[in-house]
Amino acid sequence: MILFLKLLVAHLLGDFVFQPKSWVKDKEKKKIKSTKLYAHIGVHAFLLLILLQFNLQYWNVFLLIIVSHFLIDLGKIYLQKKKNKRLLFFLDQTLHLFFVGIATYISQPFNFTFSAIASEHNLLLTCCLLFVTFTSSIIINTLISKWNPEKNNKSEEQSLANAGKYIGFLERLLVFVFIAINQWAGVGFLLAAKSIFRFGDLTASKDRKLTEYVLVGTLLSFGLAILTGLVYSHYGR
Repeated sequence: MILFLKLLVAHLLGDFVFQPKSWVKDKEKKKIKSTKLYAHIGVHAFLLLILLQFNLQYWNVFLLIIVSHFLIDLGKIYLQKKKNKRLLFFLDQTLHLFFVGIATYISQPFNFTFSAIASEHNLLLTCCLLFVTFTSSIIINTLISKWNPEKNNKSEEQSLANAGKYIGFLERLLVFVFIAINQWAGVGFLLAAKSIFRFGDLTASKDRKLTEYVLVGTLLSFGLAILTGLVYSHYGR
């Protein structure tokens, strides 16, 4: 775990702290000819050497991380387009973390079995997370689909695409986490915060149907999240 954390710290520092935006733009523009690409890899190499305390025992770890990081970054800048930029960002980071795990395993093998991952606790957590995000969203949309006063509301045209969906995901996840760690005050704070942000829109619209629609959706969202949190708290410990 110590080795993994050292490699992770080196990655986070190299990718997010010591990589200016100008370097990123230069890599995207000049690709393999970009001097900033090699400077970026050099920063990672320097950080790894420091955190590994120049220990030659980890030469294979060092080599794997540096080579894989270079190839992943190179592949990203050649495949990246405006439409897939966000997707490639997360794929890029996932691959980096994957190789951090592989490098750790090569140096210090650890027991890794599918049965340990697919334990009763982990399966319950996975089910709860899936239910509180995707399943709850479909349930709520199905229940309130017969009312949709926002269709004729001009404010909807000014809203970000799928913003409501992602806001729902995040609010239910936060409610679930607050209940899982037995911090009910956080649920109240979240509900109050959402009420304050929504109050201005509802007051401006002066639409009673829209107010009732939002209230029903909010209560359903919080209710499902609270129920899921209670189930996990009771059976997941």
